[in-house]
Amino acid sequence: MFENLSDKLERSLKLLKGEGKITELNVAETLKDIRRALLDADVNYKVARHFTDTVKEKALGQNVLTSIKPGQLMIKIVHDELAQLMGGTAEEIRLKSSPAVILMSGLQGSGKTTFSGKLANLLKSKRGKNPMLVACDVYRPAAIEQLHVLGEQIGVPVYSETENRNPVEIALHSLVEARKKGHDLVIIDTAGRLAIDELMMQEITAIKKAVQPDEILFVVDSMTGQDAVNTAREFNERLDFDGVVLTKLDGDTRGGAALSVRTVVDKPIKFIGTGEKMDALDVFHPERMASRILGMGDVISLVERAQEQYDEEEARRLQKKIARNQFDFNDFLSQIQQVKRMGNLKDLASMLPGIGKAIKNMDINENAFVHIEAMIHSMTPVERSNPAILNGSRRQRIAAGSGTSVQEVNRLLKQIEEMRRMMQMVSGPKPGARKTQAFRKK
Repeated sequence: MFENLSDKLERSLKLLKGEGKITELNVAETLKDIRRALLDADVNYKVARHFTDTVKEKALGQNVLTSIKPGQLMIKIVHDELAQLMGGTAEEIRLKSSPAVILMSGLQGSGKTTFSGKLANLLKSKRGKNPMLVACDVYRPAAIEQLHVLGEQIGVPVYSETENRNPVEIALHSLVEARKKGHDLVIIDTAGRLAIDELMMQEITAIKKAVQPDEILFVVDSMTGQDAVNTAREFNERLDFDGVVLTKLDGDTRGGAALSVRTVVDKPIKFIGTGEKMDALDVFHPERMASRILGMGDVISLVERAQEQYDEEEARRLQKKIARNQFDFNDFLSQIQQVKRMGNLKDLASMLPGIGKAIKNMDINENAFVHIEAMIHSMTPVERSNPAILNGSRRQRIAAGSGTSVQEVNRLLKQIEEMRRMMQMVSGPKPGARKTQAFRKK
């Protein structure tokens, strides 16, 4: 995400490299390039101009420490202002009522229905909520069907009335059903249009008045750029929504919507969608996004994703096996599945400082683990636990069963042996090893 903007900002900030200090002359050229980069990314013109004016004001007159180069100082100022531009700090959704109600709004095709499913999944798994999805798009039967499919996928019930064409009634009936079934959260998916029209606005305003939602979220397709910001402004004038959701940030987006929408509508970005899977949803952290735009990575988010998959009991069990040099294919398979649950591989790699730019043109195969998993699944339970018994005939059988070659099986065996050796080095000597060494010295 934001690849083009990142490249252009990096080139702009390079102008200050080698300079002895920040002056009005050298900073003017840098800011001119930064403003151009922001406009190319489809950032609102007034927002871009205000941003560069603020950076200039903060940069001029700064005392550059001998240990910090002017370029480094400028990067920090730009980073802090980018984070401020996008809201400064992350903002959570507020769920006060019981059941709490979240109302979705946005144009058709912005990703409202998919996001509704993702949000239900997130709040169910991370906040312990018991959500119910509500299908209030009475104009597109496909939207109702899609919501039912998503609900089944994440184990969340969906309320719909296929014969009823009144979305206000459906929304009110869903609250009665939620109370009856003990749901503490209702997420209402509403209809969208290809463009803003009066009928749509009247309808969603009526739903808002009827259900009194705790949160109204405006879902916008990031790839529509500045048009998304204009649409957000018009929706906000009618609905006074609480926050923005940016979808499709994993696509070839220029980033203008993310950088402009907070300033234009004065409402926070609360979530970002980064893929099609139901867990491809993140809380929006402005300071982390600013770091990623400037190529600094986002190690905090990477660690958080790892912690979500971290099982303390499993880690203790694995540590004991490593200490005894008993790491086997069952453990290897478990680790692979844990990494896959963390999300898109390219997205994970881009969170590491300096890696994003290096891999931007690389085609990282999301099925990279498929052959490895196939080979492990082709082994018997005894073989998985004891890699040492895999002789030539066993390797041939595994290769045939997994659709791979004996060479690939040999490579896998070499990999697990190298992993064992490395883990042994990291975990230190086996219990009792020091005593043995001390005895030998005597």
